[in-house]
Amino acid sequence: MSLCLSGIRRLPKFWKSNPCLELSPGHSSYLSLRVYCGIRNQQRWFSLKTMCPQDTKSRNLLITKARYLRKDEGSNKQVSSDFPHLFAAGAAKKRSQMNPQSKDHALPPVRNAIQVPTKPLNSEEWDKLKEEFKGKTSFENWISSQMAHCHSSVDVAKSLLAWVAAKNNGIVGYDLLVKYLYLCVFHKQTSEVIDVYEIMKARYKSLESGGYSLLIRGLSHSDRWRESLLLLEDIKKVITPSKKNYNDCIQGALLHQDVNTAWHLYQELLGHDLIPLLETLKAFFDFGKDVKDDHYSNKLLDILLYLRNNQLYPGESFACSIKTWFESVPGKQWKGQFTTIQKSGQCLGCGRTIEPIHLSPEEYEFLKGKIMKDVIDGGDQYKKTTPQLLDVVSQLAKQNLRLLVLGRKHMLRQRSRWRKDEMEKVQKQASCFFADDISKDDPFLLYATLHSGNHCKFITKDLMRDHKACLPDAKTQRLFFKWQQGHQLAIMNRFLGSKVTFQHIFSYDTVVQTTGDSWHIPYDEDLVERYSYEVPTKWLCLHRKT
Repeated sequence: MSLCLSGIRRLPKFWKSNPCLELSPGHSSYLSLRVYCGIRNQQRWFSLKTMCPQDTKSRNLLITKARYLRKDEGSNKQVSSDFPHLFAAGAAKKRSQMNPQSKDHALPPVRNAIQVPTKPLNSEEWDKLKEEFKGKTSFENWISSQMAHCHSSVDVAKSLLAWVAAKNNGIVGYDLLVKYLYLCVFHKQTSEVIDVYEIMKARYKSLESGGYSLLIRGLSHSDRWRESLLLLEDIKKVITPSKKNYNDCIQGALLHQDVNTAWHLYQELLGHDLIPLLETLKAFFDFGKDVKDDHYSNKLLDILLYLRNNQLYPGESFACSIKTWFESVPGKQWKGQFTTIQKSGQCLGCGRTIEPIHLSPEEYEFLKGKIMKDVIDGGDQYKKTTPQLLDVVSQLAKQNLRLLVLGRKHMLRQRSRWRKDEMEKVQKQASCFFADDISKDDPFLLYATLHSGNHCKFITKDLMRDHKACLPDAKTQRLFFKWQQGHQLAIMNRFLGSKVTFQHIFSYDTVVQTTGDSWHIPYDEDLVERYSYEVPTKWLCLHRKT
């Protein structure tokens, strides 16, 4: 078996010279293990992939890539066993709290002697404040920026504009007008927004995107909301409007009961390949609780399927709106509750089993081809690794697994950071292959995992975000993340020197799903900070009463 992969010059030679290590598409008879050493911070690096002999264990393939930090001699330091799941919402935040980084003592910020006024000033007071200003920029620009940052009252900002206009023959510059407009929109002073709109419309033929966006937001809640649609058309002449622009126009249309315009704008937004704001989708559900129309209901169900297909998760408030709408549908007898899912994948609310995390054979083959083309052949290399202890090798060897260790030649040298006795133990428990020091051995992990079959697992703390980013489209990235959740193990925190234990793999897919008479919708809790590579742990369970 010979493979030619970009950036892995010795990979074909390795497989040719070791025919017993070939991986057939459907199965493998070995468990291979990769080891290499990093120099920085005296960390030892190795990762492993294991394939068992041809018996009942041959289906339980395992690839491991883990991290080992040098043990402190005589250390009895306890590592907390309360280890959040690698992909659970809030896990990254908890890990950062468990391992706080030292912070440099920052110098206190230097404050300008001038304080932002808290009440309107007259002309003399503004003159005096400007005399006290020692900055190098324009006083008017500086103070207006500070007022916008502090969300000063509209009356204070209006007194600034009056002072500037009095000194400039009634003219106020564009930048100052936009900052004043921002405060009017923030404080929902609709009449002031309209006044600024009239001034800008008379003075300027066109605006920059920030000015348009503020006017659209400010007008959308007024009786002149349809003029925000005209401004949206003006933006289209130059650029694609933002999802915030569409959100404001949709909210304005729904507020004024123009449902058809709202849905038209929504479809237009999707047509631009924009991901709508969750507050936009929430607005449709909030409006829908008073609409008794099957056509409207079907559109809301389409929104839920959109969340599913794009792996989007509503926030807690949005989830409440979804629950309220379902329970308001006449004659359907929907009942909603907030719950969690057991490790087995069973919903604690209704007892139904959530969709499994496993990829179909077609999805797996599609993903494998994409990763080989865009990640491995495309030249992507792991820039960092996350290895673990000699203990992992020993523990796997005790399971009568045949191990292949992939390392680098410098690990065998006398001055290597790898102790000689440790390397001898590794060599006694596993077959070893040591590549040249200059070779990139990281792609071995992806290659071996994918070609060992869909049942193969791997161990690493590396979240593979760089590799996911190399994939060409959102569909492939979602498949990769699904595959990752269903195949990636992590070593749990424990007492140093104790038996290695692995965190469970998700058995179910954290995505919006339905059976027709039930819906299960994962959602983000308000007080939980979820990173993009994490999934929610809370669910909205909806089912029809019997």
